[in-house]
Amino acid sequence: MTQKLDAYRLRAEPFYRPSGNEITLYEHAYRHRLPLILKGPTGCGKTRFIEYMAWKLDRPLVTLACNEDMTSSDLIGRYLLDSQGTAWHDGPLTLAVRYGGICYLDEVVEARQDTTVVIHPLTDARRILPLDKKGEVIHAHPDFQLVVSYNPGYQSQSKDMKPSTRQRFAALKFDYPDPKLEATIVAHEASVTLDLAERLVGIATRSRALKNHGIDEGISTRMLIYAGVLIGSGVDPRESCDMTMTCAITDDPDITKALQGFVEAYFV
Repeated sequence: MTQKLDAYRLRAEPFYRPSGNEITLYEHAYRHRLPLILKGPTGCGKTRFIEYMAWKLDRPLVTLACNEDMTSSDLIGRYLLDSQGTAWHDGPLTLAVRYGGICYLDEVVEARQDTTVVIHPLTDARRILPLDKKGEVIHAHPDFQLVVSYNPGYQSQSKDMKPSTRQRFAALKFDYPDPKLEATIVAHEASVTLDLAERLVGIATRSRALKNHGIDEGISTRMLIYAGVLIGSGVDPRESCDMTMTCAITDDPDITKALQGFVEAYFV
């Protein structure tokens, strides 16, 4: 493996516990270098999953958090001034394509569609990346794979993934783990007891029933870990939950009251 991607290699095993056969399915997708969508609610473990798979497959992972200000140059590269004059600098996508890494575009629908269209030639049989400004066409390294993620639950129609893009990918659907597994994950990540983690998961499970009834998303696994960390450091459980979950997820006074009621039920 080239040294160009050494900085993107994961040295330690990320903690991940599967909730289905997603590991096996991903391994098959990678074997054929299929472009892949990971879709599911915020904070359910999509990023941790791709980190774990990159570690398991011993592949560098180049991650970009997409946003509406991101340009195609942020992906593929640009000419910059240096001590020798003007020189081309590969962007993160180009590095992964050229040297054989997994490129992960997190929340891809947050990027403008005129930006993400540059990935189209990489997601069909051509597997090429044209660098128009440089007059170069890169044929993807045999180890290159493109993975994107998004949350299909709350985007406006203008930010939904175009069918012409979506149909270029295989997809894995993620959701929050079942309560027992989620409690195990929270206990490990927050370094708290399983009993405490189970109570936090109970609050989250109730909150998720309110999805589309006042909130776009229920309390995520990530939020539960934040709450557990604060409780573990000595913060009162109700204050921890208010800070990391209730206040973080809504400004609506009625929803706030409902969530605080869930917390009171588990932390009398």
